[in-house]
Amino acid sequence: MRHQMGHFLEQATLAQASQGWTPLTEEEETEDAYVIKAEMPGIPRENITVEMNGNDLCITGELDKRSDKVLTQRKGRFCYRASLSGGIDSDKTEATLDRGVLTVRISKSGESKPRQIPITGGYDQRA
Repeated sequence: MRHQMGHFLEQATLAQASQGWTPLTEEEETEDAYVIKAEMPGIPRENITVEMNGNDLCITGELDKRSDKVLTQRKGRFCYRASLSGGIDSDKTEATLDRGVLTVRISKSGESKPRQIPITGGYDQRA
């Protein structure tokens, strides 16, 4: 919950600073990837940029202000940023836009998969 609130406040600050808006998003972490879905109704694919810089994802773009098919709050520039924890394989990042929803799938590298670490050494209480 604390992570989500911090992320929400970060997005609000970024949107205010750039005088733009932040798309509604849904973030999910699976065993092998991070999946981010962002609502992009009425925004053509060529107006959206998806970039990875280390563990940071940045989705930016602009909705044509002349369009009369979208809500006025959603006109102009937009920005979404997320810092992902754990190792990622940015070479295996995929982005698709379907029916107004941008889906970005970022594969995890092998090191970031959860595993149990055995404990060795120390005092054995069974003796």
